[in-house]
Amino acid sequence: MPNVFHAIPGALPEELMEDLVSTSQVRIERIVSRGHTTPTDQWYDQDEHEWVMVVKGQARLLFQEGMKEISLNEGDYVNIPAHVRHQVSWTKPDEETIWLAIFYHD
Repeated sequence: MPNVFHAIPGALPEELMEDLVSTSQVRIERIVSRGHTTPTDQWYDQDEHEWVMVVKGQARLLFQEGMKEISLNEGDYVNIPAHVRHQVSWTKPDEETIWLAIFYHD
């Protein structure tokens, strides 16, 4: 049985992103971070809406408009409309942050 807490490599030189489900209408992705952030000069600007939840760990997201930063703890989620520019500004450096991201269209 697949499990979001399994098959996490001991070393994570880069953030791990893998599709769990992918159709023409929706994509569900598991993301594993350990101190990873988005480079400060890069912003996610996606054609899809993104609903994202921190399953384990902690993270912060920074939104370009107003430079608003939000903190996410285990169980917290946020819905990010398409083309809202954002970046991961912090993830816990000493343990995995496991995210579930659901990408979808109207």
